[in-house]
Amino acid sequence: MPDHIKKQLLKEIASLEHELAHELPAEIKKAVALGDLSENAEYHMAKQRQDFVNARLGQLKRRMAELSLVNLANIPRDKAGFGSTVVVYDSTKEEEIEYRLVTSEESDVAKGLISTTSPIGRGLVGRRVGDVATVVTPNGKRELEILKLTTIHDGADNDDGDGAAK
Repeated sequence: MPDHIKKQLLKEIASLEHELAHELPAEIKKAVALGDLSENAEYHMAKQRQDFVNARLGQLKRRMAELSLVNLANIPRDKAGFGSTVVVYDSTKEEEIEYRLVTSEESDVAKGLISTTSPIGRGLVGRRVGDVATVVTPNGKRELEILKLTTIHDGADNDDGDGAAK
């Protein structure tokens, strides 16, 4: 898992855990002091927020577990996959476009960072140079011919671990 994603997720987890352990109990205690809980909006809002925070924490922890299971050795060296940079010819737009396949946390379409779970990402994963992917997007069908592919391994192959690229 890329370090910046791990840090981002851990930061959100820490923030939510702090809210759950410190802020929400204080809000609930304050709301309880106001009296009748059946008509106490502050109490109900704090309890709803507590439920939301618990659910979000569960999601984030599951996502951390999923990302920690990613094994770079299982990512193909000759096909598009996580970490690949893919140059495609979009016959619909009649232009070349460069995409980098990333996690959903990193995706930014304007920067060409496409999640492997997005329609375009799913269409490109597993493809080789010369393959044509037909992708159904909200704007309609697109034909994407893969012109150039650089996998996550291509960058790693130039590094012997000393931090200096060859």
